[in-house]
Amino acid sequence: MFDKLMAAQQKADEIKKRLDHVSVFGEVEGGAIRVTATANKTITSVEIEEAFYKEADKEELEELLLTAINKALAQADQVSATEMQAATKDMLGGLGGMFGQ
Repeated sequence: MFDKLMAAQQKADEIKKRLDHVSVFGEVEGGAIRVTATANKTITSVEIEEAFYKEADKEELEELLLTAINKALAQADQVSATEMQAATKDMLGGLGGMFGQ
């Protein structure tokens, strides 16, 4: 049983490392603002088109930036949940043998 639990922990660690290399994006205004993050919710870049930046006022820019960030983080949640769900299914399948199932 301990071996299976250790394998499950190792699998979770592998998924977390893999999610560090998966990029997700949040865009607004047709890509005028683009936020890139990892599937582990680390923001890795923020890009704002210069023409849009020059035209936008501070309040508009702040609102749109928050929207783009939240879109990227929502996408990260979705990717992470999908990966964890698949791993959990695999782990539970392996643990079923321990309980005679």
